[in-house]
Amino acid sequence: MTRQQPATHQPTQLKQLLHEKPIVVAPGVFDALGASLAEQAGFDTVYLSGASLAYTQLGRPDIGLLSITEICTAMAHIRERTNLSVVVDCDTGFGNAMNVMRSVRMLERSGANAIQLEDQTYPKRCGHLKGKTLVPKGEMVGKLHAALDARENDSTLIIGRTDALGVEGTDSAIERAQAYYEAGVDMLFIEGIRTDEDIQKIMAQFKGKVPIMANMVEGGDTPLQNAQALEALGFSLVIFPGALVRAITHMASRFFATLKQDGTTDAFRDQMLDFKQLNDYLGTQKMLELGEQYDNR
Repeated sequence: MTRQQPATHQPTQLKQLLHEKPIVVAPGVFDALGASLAEQAGFDTVYLSGASLAYTQLGRPDIGLLSITEICTAMAHIRERTNLSVVVDCDTGFGNAMNVMRSVRMLERSGANAIQLEDQTYPKRCGHLKGKTLVPKGEMVGKLHAALDARENDSTLIIGRTDALGVEGTDSAIERAQAYYEAGVDMLFIEGIRTDEDIQKIMAQFKGKVPIMANMVEGGDTPLQNAQALEALGFSLVIFPGALVRAITHMASRFFATLKQDGTTDAFRDQMLDFKQLNDYLGTQKMLELGEQYDNR
């Protein structure tokens, strides 16, 4: 498992890719190791998932328990380790327009390439959970204007997300998305799309005007489709925000059951890296050699 050298990161790369084919596929990550593995697998973009951070860092559901500090810390670690484009889930912006401005500045300085803001009340909850409530449309428009004004670089994308489809219906979601588009966002995210008719209405309104992102959640409200099918429908970006956590949780449950039963990891060795393989991937020897260059100078 040899670590490949990443290409130099270009701040404008993601903005350009969203207006081209093929569709951008962004796996969800929650730490630097996962991001580096995605980079090695050939992905150029990842999604720093608030849900995945809550699942892994807190061991809790996605119900608004995270802070902006925890998201920025994860973003900074990913940026130090990789040259990927990173789309960051900033939840509601953690308050009013002033909080949004601070959140955008902090994430941008931590290395975010795109920042997603949603129109739920605070504390929010996962878009595929019931019981969501929304802030007024005008309040969200103001928050998006604040985000756009706060960014230091126009290449840092601002994504307007609405959760209205599952609360007020498709027409309301499109009306809100139109207002966010008119506010100047770089991409729209209409969460919880349920039917082909929803997609047709959304694309009739926005296709060719602004990039639209799709969210694939295993077992969620939106029927799963592959990237090629989503591209044909008109989507520019698809995220798989919690898939890695679900895969790891499934694997880890089997690992712990095996260790508890056997008192050893032997039966799981063919599904693990050994000590040397992991250190080879991490580049441990090269880092030690680099450090030695500065000893006793």
